[in-house]
Amino acid sequence: MILADKIIENRKKNGWSQEELADKLGVSRQSVSKWEGAQAIPDMKKIIQMAEVFGVSTDYLLRDDIEAAANPDVPPVDNGLADEVRSVSMEEASAFLAHNMKASSTVSTGVMICILSPIVLLILGGLSNSGILSASEEVTGMAGVVVLLMMVAAAVGMFIVTGLRGKEYEYLENINIDTEYGVSGMAKERRDAYAQAHSRRLVLGIMLCVMAAVPLLILLMMGYSNNSDLLPAIGVSALLAMVAAGVKLIVMTCIRQGGYDKLLEEGDYTRLGKKAGKFDGIYWAIALAIYLGWSFYNMQWQTTWIVWPIAGVLYVAYHEIMKAIFRSRV
Repeated sequence: MILADKIIENRKKNGWSQEELADKLGVSRQSVSKWEGAQAIPDMKKIIQMAEVFGVSTDYLLRDDIEAAANPDVPPVDNGLADEVRSVSMEEASAFLAHNMKASSTVSTGVMICILSPIVLLILGGLSNSGILSASEEVTGMAGVVVLLMMVAAAVGMFIVTGLRGKEYEYLENINIDTEYGVSGMAKERRDAYAQAHSRRLVLGIMLCVMAAVPLLILLMMGYSNNSDLLPAIGVSALLAMVAAGVKLIVMTCIRQGGYDKLLEEGDYTRLGKKAGKFDGIYWAIALAIYLGWSFYNMQWQTTWIVWPIAGVLYVAYHEIMKAIFRSRV
């Protein structure tokens, strides 16, 4: 085993990302990336420092013929993360990335449908209140709710189907992995090729969410002279449509980026991050329940959408707290 592979193996054993290892060694993440890609070799001072950080001997790091990291003089670092380890072949990795590509589109579309679901209810209500639609407010309200529930049900169905199809890959999020030869290089190459598209989609998605209130503000500035009950409904519908488009882009690109991070055990999927993310499903289920419950309680869909950006911001804090809790148990 060459030095590059030993650095990768010991970094993953300790649940560190490249950034975390770089901080411990006082170097840049790019330096660690080059070492792990066998594009550069650390100097002797850094090798000695690495031996101390990993809890291994310098002989183990420098000699390719030594496979075991045992060192009676330097105790191995125990982060409580040495759980089950599963090997991932090139075939498995390629199949997972193909599935992840499809899942990113399906799941992001499902999220978009959930956000768009109140639009029919809002438009029908506006048409009824303004007198354009002859049906009573109760009838139009019931019809709008039926459409809303059908759209949410369709989205939930998409989530369930995608989850079932990806069940065989759940281990990438739950247990530690060791990738076979070539897998890490392939994942890094694809991630680097996608990096610019990821940045563009993320920025555009955030911009759409930030600018979503503009249509409603324009209508407010124009005033509600005629069909005053319909104009607010149109403004809120436009707001929800922009938020839906923005969130779809953000969710889609984050899922695709997350696929590469899962194979490389980086980002939110370091070995420590996997432990911290065990309850993510519960977190987002609670966020969805709050959104739907609040929305149906006060029927103020023009404001309840704020649940999602707030949940996104709080998720970052929640995830860091969970990581701190698991790190403190070591």
